Amino acid sequence: MLVGYSSSSDEESDAGGVEAVAAPDHHADGDDCPMKKKPKIEKSSARLPLPGCLLSMFPDDEEPQAEESPLHDGRIRSFKHERGNWATYVYFPYKPEEEFGDLMEVLMSAAAAFGVALTPQEEFHLSLSQTVVLRHHWIQPFVQGLKAGLAPCKRFMCSASRLNVYCNAEKTRTFLGMEVITGHAQLLNVVRVVDRTLTDFHLDTFYQDPSFHVSLAWCVGDFTVQLKQCLHELQNLVDNHEEEPYHLWLDCAELRCRTGNKTFRFPLDA
Repeated sequence: MLVGYSSSSDEESDAGGVEAVAAPDHHADGDDCPMKKKPKIEKSSARLPLPGCLLSMFPDDEEPQAEESPLHDGRIRSFKHERGNWATYVYFPYKPEEEFGDLMEVLMSAAAAFGVALTPQEEFHLSLSQTVVLRHHWIQPFVQGLKAGLAPCKRFMCSASRLNVYCNAEKTRTFLGMEVITGHAQLLNVVRVVDRTLTDFHLDTFYQDPSFHVSLAWCVGDFTVQLKQCLHELQNLVDNHEEEPYHLWLDCAELRCRTGNKTFRFPLDA
C-alpha cells in the first residue's frame, strides 16, 4: 500500500493549536486575469480562450497526474489519487538505535541469500489505523476529535522481538515486520480512541484482531511464501544477536497522524 510518507516538504504541527491545512494553490498568474486594459480586438468568428484565472476556478477539469512507478520504487497506490483527498494514517514513531541498524544489515543479507531482496523502511513506525482518505475540510475536525479522545491516555512502553511476514491487500508489497510482545493491551486502548474518531467520519476502522508490529523492510510483489520459508533462520538471528535476544523498545509517548504532507502530534501524559 502506497501511502504518503514523509518527504522534505513535510511539516509537523502540534495538535494543541490545529489550523486547517491550506489546500494546494491553484490560482493562475495575475497577468492572465482581465484586469488591465487590452488593445481593441477586431471581431472574429473564432472563440477567445478563457482567462487562466477563470480556468483555475474549476480544478476538477484538469487531467489527473499519471502514476510514475519508478519514482516510488515500483510501489503502486491502493487507491486513485484525487485532488482534495488526503491519505491519512495514525501511528507511533520509532527512532532506531545503532544496534538496530546492525541487526537490519544482518537480516537483509540473510533474506537476500534466500532470494528475497528487501528494501529497508525509510522511517519506522507502529500503525494504529489503516490508511484512509480524508477530504481536505475534514482534517481539522478529525484532528480535534483525536485530541479530545486521547486526553485520558497515558504514556507507556512496548517491546517487539518476534518476526512476522505481512502482505498488503492488493498483494503488491510484502513486509518483514517485528511483532509487539508487550504493551498489547495499552495499544488496543489507543486503537479504540482512533476507531471512534474514524467511525465519526464513516471511515474504515483498524483490524479486529490486529498484529501490532514495526515494519522493518519490504519488497515489491507477493513474496509471503519465500519469506516464511526463511523466517525461522531470520528469527534465530534476532534471538542470538550479539549473544542475546534482541528487543525493539518503543516509547509510546507521542501519537502522530500523517495526512498528506502534514504531521499532527499528540503528546500523551506521563
